[in-house]
Amino acid sequence: MQLAGVDVCVAGAGVTGRSVAAALSDMGARVTVTDADATRLARLDDLDVRLVPGLDAPPEGTRLVVTSPGWRPTAPLLTAAAASGIEVIGDVELAWRIAQQRPNPPTWLAVTGTNGKTTTVSMVESMLRAADVDAVACGNVGFAVLDAVLAGHSTLAVELSSFQLHWSSTLAPAASVVLNVAEDHLDWHGGLDEYAEAKGGVHGGSATVVANLDDRRSATLADRHAQADARRVGFTLDSPRPGELGVVEDLLVDRAFVADPVHTAEELGTLADVRPGGPHNVANALAAAALVRSIGVSPDAVAEGLRRFTPGAHRAVEVAEVDGVRYVDDSKATNPHAAAGSLLAHPGVVWIAGGLLKGASVDELVAAVAGRLRGVVLLGADADVFAEALARHAPDVPVRRVDPGDDEPMTAAVKTARELARPGDSVLLAPAAASLDMFRDYAARGEAFAAAVGELSR
Repeated sequence: MQLAGVDVCVAGAGVTGRSVAAALSDMGARVTVTDADATRLARLDDLDVRLVPGLDAPPEGTRLVVTSPGWRPTAPLLTAAAASGIEVIGDVELAWRIAQQRPNPPTWLAVTGTNGKTTTVSMVESMLRAADVDAVACGNVGFAVLDAVLAGHSTLAVELSSFQLHWSSTLAPAASVVLNVAEDHLDWHGGLDEYAEAKGGVHGGSATVVANLDDRRSATLADRHAQADARRVGFTLDSPRPGELGVVEDLLVDRAFVADPVHTAEELGTLADVRPGGPHNVANALAAAALVRSIGVSPDAVAEGLRRFTPGAHRAVEVAEVDGVRYVDDSKATNPHAAAGSLLAHPGVVWIAGGLLKGASVDELVAAVAGRLRGVVLLGADADVFAEALARHAPDVPVRRVDPGDDEPMTAAVKTARELARPGDSVLLAPAAASLDMFRDYAARGEAFAAAVGELSR
């Protein structure tokens, strides 16, 4: 990656684009940044780069294109670059190549999957810091991976989206995991198989490949993509066999990274150490433990890291308890698979759901949780899809809709949910869909829910 004097085109002027453009400029590259949004592009005018809105082809002389994750492979700029023989990579691939040129390249622990990525990399970061390792969570979690590399951290807990992995070709982390695979981003990838294969690419160069043995697609991707000499480790919510991490009674147990996995095991903490609770977060904790154990972190540091871990906002956070009913914000559950994990953590729930499904089906989700539902409140563009699935699989569950014309849709949804709930129930915002039909993002949706619950409390 000798980039001094090289013409590089950066596609996208968002958070990733700024990080990439600034780094390339500092390395002496001649950088052109393009974006269809001229306002967003103008925010980069403090950088020593050329800003050109709406390019459909790389400028003359371009030798490399670095794309932001959201750009589809069919974007005219990217297809034109490929047709001209210009290499197209993503920010993660750029960060990896730059990192390998350093005297002491950082250790990468890579996490991908449909759900649980941010929670898992944050748990990894907490476990590493409990072991006094200079570590940072980065990637799709908000802190750009390139910035983390340039900051000089010794170990990176890297959250990777399927978009980022699509544009990564030489990535070879010390350990990697695909947490789970379910329908999501099908509009970007073209289908579930293509989406899954993008996820599986995280294992291509990994020294240790970690698989979720309770998720068929995760296990299959590990089989398909792991190199012959890679170490294979699995995790499960059942009792672990040799070479696995799992659960025995109320203990998290390691039978993979021990001297005699046939006859011995190490305790890594208890179920009570996992917050927020629920099977999906226990799985996330086991995945995080497998990654850090692969580079020598002690069982005591794993347990301490779990106890120190603070869940992120809008991820199964209890907002309040009002009249014996818990109100829980899991606005980050933006697809059916994530919502299933959240709903299954509650024995009796009034579910607030709806939004943009992006082509995903909710039939399997509704069938799995029907017995827990006290009622359902629907809002958003794809409310009809939810209503039809509920009619098929939970016909006796009362369903209410919030009309698009309501002045305060979330306030109306929370008030309606309160009417359906009984003491001991949970009112759960786990929409199973994206938020952009009604809200700026999932965080704004969660904040609206918390504000509405606050009105009930007052």
